[in-house]
Amino acid sequence: MKNSLAIAIALILFYACEPTNGSRMLSSSSGNINSLSVVIDNELWEGSVGEAARSVLAAPIYGLPQEEPLFTMRQMPPQVFTDFATKNRTVFKVETGKEAGTKFLKDVYAKPQVLILVTGNSSEEIINEINENAKRIVSAFKNAELKEKQRRIRISLHKNNSLEEKLGITMNFPSVYRIAKETDNFYWIRKDIKTGTMNLMVYEMPWGSISEGENAINDIIKMRDSIGKAYIPGPVDGSYMITEASYTPFLTKTIIDNKPALLTKSTWEVENAFMAGPFINYIIKDEINNRLIVAEGFTFAPSVEKRDHMFELEAIIQSLKIR
Repeated sequence: MKNSLAIAIALILFYACEPTNGSRMLSSSSGNINSLSVVIDNELWEGSVGEAARSVLAAPIYGLPQEEPLFTMRQMPPQVFTDFATKNRTVFKVETGKEAGTKFLKDVYAKPQVLILVTGNSSEEIINEINENAKRIVSAFKNAELKEKQRRIRISLHKNNSLEEKLGITMNFPSVYRIAKETDNFYWIRKDIKTGTMNLMVYEMPWGSISEGENAINDIIKMRDSIGKAYIPGPVDGSYMITEASYTPFLTKTIIDNKPALLTKSTWEVENAFMAGPFINYIIKDEINNRLIVAEGFTFAPSVEKRDHMFELEAIIQSLKIR
């Protein structure tokens, strides 16, 4: 009787744990932010296929003072890609002896997970697939990492309501940040790190402050420099943050909160002082309220890598919602 009862309980627990929609139960994915597993034969990795993969996935990030790769890659041959190794959140896999193609797969071994599978019958076919799909590959991995970073940020949010009250926006940033400066239409938000600070600025500008076309970048630089002079002082009297003149800014169009925006990446420096670092600037067109919302992240962290610091600031800014 006891054995029958035990079997009955075991069957109940088994079926209770089975997914009702027929899908498999997947364990949670893992891995550091911007850390990528590359599953490829050692011989291919050391040859032209590996060079093609590295040129795309480890390309230097524009706007950082020193060269840093898009992703930190950990290569392993297919026979090692088992058990815990399959649980990484982002996986780039190369297989030979198959028809040329690139597949974007989700939640194959864990959840959430993005696995990109590149196949081909020759090295030439695989290299061609990598190069032709380079932008889509980078975008898929970056979007996955942004979502994961935003999920981690939401675990411990700063309880700030005045952004919505004064600027009519919400933005998720961790509780470790502090409000360094606040006015009716300007916020400076900071986080102390071992080697310096991570910073966010959020403010509004009149509609039409930034020109369309080629003159936009000049207007953005003038805007940044005027804001830096007014709100971001340097370490000595008369010093303040400006856009570094010797570094050509990167400017492109993008979308934030389903609204058109301009994205600028470059480096900043301090007038009359030896301080500098990278910045990422979003100018969002809020047509309903006839204004521009500017959200910028910048880091001061001399002598250390800054990729992950800037990635966190980008993830925070991309959470911005206009109410």
